[in-house]
Amino acid sequence: MKRCSWCNEKNPIYVEYHDNEWGKLQTDDAYLFEMLILESFQAGLSWECVLNKRENFREAYDGFDMGKVCAYDEAKKAELRSNPGLIRNKLKIDASVGNARIFREIVGECGSFYDYLKNFTGPDIIFECDKTTSEISDKISADLKKRGMKFVGSTIIYSFLQAVGMIYSHEESCDMCKLAEE
Repeated sequence: MKRCSWCNEKNPIYVEYHDNEWGKLQTDDAYLFEMLILESFQAGLSWECVLNKRENFREAYDGFDMGKVCAYDEAKKAELRSNPGLIRNKLKIDASVGNARIFREIVGECGSFYDYLKNFTGPDIIFECDKTTSEISDKISADLKKRGMKFVGSTIIYSFLQAVGMIYSHEESCDMCKLAEE
């Protein structure tokens, strides 16, 4: 199978993610919450680094149960910072808890995080490659920052939108792109 050039085919976790998850439209708030938290940890790192630690994050973050993450206190954040299976950046860990609370507020306001995102993207999947930001990711990033989220710059948000399938970016030479055209 021909895959996107960024997919490290020597890493089975990455291949599985590319082939069965990345770019497939996801609308479930639990999934969107997990991906937004994970994407925020990518800042300054590779997605492969985060993806390799995903199961550790799931365990440490109580299966990304939004209610539980919103309730994390300083003791829990200290526990996360001492977990060698995670990215132990204090600012990112603090942001993940604050972002969880804002995510919950957005769900309360809009009905779902997917509905919030559609306010910016519209109802249709966007097909584009070779970008790292867009006018849409700029606007979502600015709004999330205005609401108080951290580590949600335009590049992170663009990557998030690609991951959850709102922007479909499999490369033209990738078999996944060819399958989408059929």
